[in-house]
Amino acid sequence: MDPARGKIIETPLSRHPLRLMLRDLIRSNVVLTCLTEQELDELEDYLTIAEVNKGDALLVQGATEMDQYFILEGLLKRVVINAQGREMTLRFARETQIETSYAAWRLENRAPYSICAVTRVRVARCSIPAWSEFMNRHPKLKHDFEYEVMRLMSEVMAHTIALHLLDAAGRMENFQHRNPEMASLLPKKELALHLNISPETLSRVLHHQENPLQLLG
Repeated sequence: MDPARGKIIETPLSRHPLRLMLRDLIRSNVVLTCLTEQELDELEDYLTIAEVNKGDALLVQGATEMDQYFILEGLLKRVVINAQGREMTLRFARETQIETSYAAWRLENRAPYSICAVTRVRVARCSIPAWSEFMNRHPKLKHDFEYEVMRLMSEVMAHTIALHLLDAAGRMENFQHRNPEMASLLPKKELALHLNISPETLSRVLHHQENPLQLLG
């Protein structure tokens, strides 16, 4: 059994007491806006609603069973751990966004990273094989979803390059440019880890942004 599943409370969307509210949230997801009401009705049969506590994992690096996630509330992070146990946060995702390991599944690889809750999180999810089956019946949806997957891969690559080329201030400015709302939502410890700087360095960078004239002193 997937160790991530043992801690998570799940309810089929069709039987959830907040079903109508959750359907509205699902409808606003970045890859699902193209669906008609009839298609949403069809998708509902595939989805379960998962309640995830802060710090828990939805997906564990190396897993073979993978799911598709539509974020309804809270923040997720994509994390990779190297052979020496060093952790790197690749990206964050919030409401209306997705998390996935679709590319790894298509390539028949194990999950190349973990997906963990930064805050308490509520997601709609289904297995990637079931999601792929559903998409194959809806070409516009599949086009939009695969475009978003490619965009996320490009985003992760751009972040990795920034870590090698930019100093702490440059990394922060790059992150704020790409994620104008996310920086204010993240715990400072999580943001510092993502930027590969210490919390103290992050505090200095943020202080200098708020007081730029002090740099001239």
